[in-house]
Amino acid sequence: MSGVRDEFWRWQEYHRIMPNIKWSKNDIITAGVDVGSVGSKAAIMVNGEAYAWGITRTGSNSPESAKKALDFALKDTGLSVSDLKFIVGTGYGRVNVPMANKAITEIACHAKGANYIWGPSVRTVLDVGGQDIKAIKIDETGRVVSFLMNDKCAAGTGRGMEVFADLLQIPIEEIGDISLKVEKEPEPVSCTCVAFAKTEAMGLLRKGWSKEKVLAAYTRAMAVRMANLINRVGLEKELVITGGQSKNKGIVSRIEVILGVKTLPSPKWREGGLDPMVAGALGAAAFGKALYEKAQKA
Repeated sequence: MSGVRDEFWRWQEYHRIMPNIKWSKNDIITAGVDVGSVGSKAAIMVNGEAYAWGITRTGSNSPESAKKALDFALKDTGLSVSDLKFIVGTGYGRVNVPMANKAITEIACHAKGANYIWGPSVRTVLDVGGQDIKAIKIDETGRVVSFLMNDKCAAGTGRGMEVFADLLQIPIEEIGDISLKVEKEPEPVSCTCVAFAKTEAMGLLRKGWSKEKVLAAYTRAMAVRMANLINRVGLEKELVITGGQSKNKGIVSRIEVILGVKTLPSPKWREGGLDPMVAGALGAAAFGKALYEKAQKA
């Protein structure tokens, strides 16, 4: 990674266009805008197929973050906001997406997005957001059957891992792999509260623990917390993980060990596949198509 990086906790912004998708003005072109507490994502669909998306940083102003994400997703597509037949806002800032025709909860949108990315076999979705985690049971159409959410503390959320990335000065994209570089799995940190876990981690570093071992201890504690939420909602295969932590191999592999099941593998997003980080935005765009078609029939 070139250059000096001083914000290790932030996922890198990027934009992608799927080259095999073409569009015309007569197509049903919809967008989903997912304004999260840390990152904002926007996805464009053409006739219900993923065409483009962008991932940006959420600023202090949710409407501006929504606009930035959508503009980023539209970059180099030849499309403008006026070409979009329907826009759905979702996520933490969904009610502050000024261009949206409708706001839909991130729970429903991640369920729909997981169904789109992985197909109808998905029954359990773990969405790890910046400030909460959600275990969602869905049916073969991507409809929510039931869910549980932990939003009382940043423990076990993406924010918790971001704090550790900054503490250890390791890019957020790399901490999962690094947490697996231990000869023996350490005991999890005793407290998953981010503030106390950070203090505990600093103490372990002073005792001579390696960064790898400290990360493994915290990642394992996070995985236990996530697995407990999945068990409470009722694990049913197939299981998938959405959000930024779906890219964290340390989290994913430990959840699989704890639950005794394999998650469906994430698409190879670096090689042109769909990105589970934009599952909410994709689900929102898919809802947009259905809502547009319903309005046309009315």
